Amino acid sequence: MSDREHHEPADPGDIGRRVALQRERLGLTREETAVRAGMAPGYLEYLEEHPSAPSGPGLLRLAAALETTVEWLRGGGTDRPPGRARAAAHPRYLELDEEECWARLSTHGVGRVAVTTADGPAIIPVDYRVTDGEIAFRARPGSAPSAAVGHEVAFEVDHVDDAFRRGWSVLVVGRARAAGEAEARRLADEGLGEPWAGGERNLWVIVRAERVTGRRIRTE
Repeated sequence: MSDREHHEPADPGDIGRRVALQRERLGLTREETAVRAGMAPGYLEYLEEHPSAPSGPGLLRLAAALETTVEWLRGGGTDRPPGRARAAAHPRYLELDEEECWARLSTHGVGRVAVTTADGPAIIPVDYRVTDGEIAFRARPGSAPSAAVGHEVAFEVDHVDDAFRRGWSVLVVGRARAAGEAEARRLADEGLGEPWAGGERNLWVIVRAERVTGRRIRTE
């Protein structure tokens, strides 16, 4: 039985959530997206907020406007690990400048921090936010991510798009510190959302960027 046969039919409501997510990733308003897709802004608003799906041609236009695929909008391939598709015929490897690195860091909410613990090196996924040239994430005191405090660490975010056979990664290197009480309150008030892993994480760790590098692979 194929992988597709194992999946349940896509929930129409998932399409609206995915449209909104991808639109926000690209920094587009509903009006801008609607113009790109050749549809009324009111219809796009309805699509994002109600469980419904556009017609086949409408979904094709919407996927093109959002620089993604119909399969992704329908939730296809979510269980497949990224990077398993065949490489493009003529890929190009490009360095990102620092401004573009920060722009891409700001589009994501989960990254990986590399730290040295009592048991040796570890790489841990963390929820994070970008704030004034720094990376902020929450940790539980005594946990592996909290071991970053007082040390130079590496923080990495990446994205792989199998459908278009392209991707990018950004690496931040800097010294980590624990946020002060007032700074921690400000970060909490600004809101990062609840940790995906759940549990109490009341230690805010701040990584001040000393070196930011990035690269991407694009296709012609």
